[in-house]
Amino acid sequence: MDPLVLGIESTCDETGVALVRGTELLADVVASSMDEHARFGGIVPEVASRAHLEAMIPTIEEALSRAGHTLADVDAVAVASGPGLVGSLTVGVSAAKALALGLGKPLYGVNHVIGHIAVDELVHGEFPERIMALVVSGGHTSLLLVEDIATDVTELGHTLDDAAGEAFDKVGRLLGLPYPGGPHVDRLAREGNPTAIAFPRALTKPKDMAKHAYDFSFSGLKTAVARWVEACQARGEEVPTADVAASFAAAVADVLISKTIQACRENGVSTLVIGGGFSANSQLRDAAAARCAEAGIELRIPPIRFCTDNGAMIAALGSAVARRGLAPSRLSIGVDSSMPLTTVLV
Repeated sequence: MDPLVLGIESTCDETGVALVRGTELLADVVASSMDEHARFGGIVPEVASRAHLEAMIPTIEEALSRAGHTLADVDAVAVASGPGLVGSLTVGVSAAKALALGLGKPLYGVNHVIGHIAVDELVHGEFPERIMALVVSGGHTSLLLVEDIATDVTELGHTLDDAAGEAFDKVGRLLGLPYPGGPHVDRLAREGNPTAIAFPRALTKPKDMAKHAYDFSFSGLKTAVARWVEACQARGEEVPTADVAASFAAAVADVLISKTIQACRENGVSTLVIGGGFSANSQLRDAAAARCAEAGIELRIPPIRFCTDNGAMIAALGSAVARRGLAPSRLSIGVDSSMPLTTVLV
């Protein structure tokens, strides 16, 4: 029987705990401190750390209760040890170490970002031998070639400045939308015309593609939106916020999917997995579905509830590591706020 893995996620503002056996999710509980950060217009690290401290034990207890298990049944403990906020990571890693030491069970310190991909195995089953993975969130936009989710991940490209989700939040602020702006921009964009405004597609010209074929840049796009809005206001015109949101969202989705499809073709990959908080974006999902169908690429995107940070993604990656019989992490592991995406297990 596959081991029962308890996973802990605490990289930013969600305290997530889940239990997974093999690729079966038994329980997934998330306590979010988002409302506490909203009044500041962004994440406050100290507030996030304190919220993790308060939520950790109740969240673990709730996950065990929902799964119908006790701590004595747990075979291994997995925890996100990076990347993320140092204080938040420390709370989760400390809790995981205490559990592993007290239970006498192996500890697996795993990569939070790769967990965003691993969680798809709980929905669509184990991955084929080779996949392309696009991770898009508020802090990360990365293109990964995955030969094995537990042992062999290569980063082909990443954002050179703002991540996709970060750009959405900033444009949301420009349009006067509540924090976090991403979901609000997404909803507003559905009411607008995505071809109304010709916003730029960065790093897509031939000279840029030669050097940055798989890299992304959204800072210039964000600036273009700001200048367009300012010019509209300077003329005394009402800003067509729905069209701005739709045109901006279309520009982001176009670049993400175009470069990802190209990477699949050039690397002979026929399965694409998209994960991370921004993978909940409706324009991205629609564009990915259409372009992948046209290119003959199988598209796998987890349900929206698995897009944001959660314990299931960490338990899923911990389960993949444990099933392969990899050596567990040392109890002396630390946290790494900038853990490279080629590191799956520390």
